[in-house]
Amino acid sequence: METAVVAQLTWRLVPFLFLLYIVAYLDRINVGFAALQMQQDLGLSDAVYGLGAGIFFAGYFLFQVPSNLVLLRVGARRWIATLMVAWGFISAAMALAQGPRSFYALRFLPRPCQESSGVRCRERC
Repeated sequence: METAVVAQLTWRLVPFLFLLYIVAYLDRINVGFAALQMQQDLGLSDAVYGLGAGIFFAGYFLFQVPSNLVLLRVGARRWIATLMVAWGFISAAMALAQGPRSFYALRFLPRPCQESSGVRCRERC
């Protein structure tokens, strides 16, 4: 019985988690492809751009424990769905960045969403 349940969960979750991994990877590297044009349009120096690219990972560190506590309290289904929608909105809002502060905020904010979303939910689901 347990083997059948694990097999069914594997067939249902693995393709979805694989898709989320691909989207997360694209989200992480997209700013590198847009660097030259974005630096010109927003007037960002190399230092500002470098900090914005690096601040991306601070959210992982800061939100790992809190997001896992919420995951346990709310449940995986609701929490992951909420975070995926938030991640999509925040990532789309990157087009609205107008200067260094908004660039920093929009590079930092998606990390809490990815931290306990399906992208990081291997052992908790």
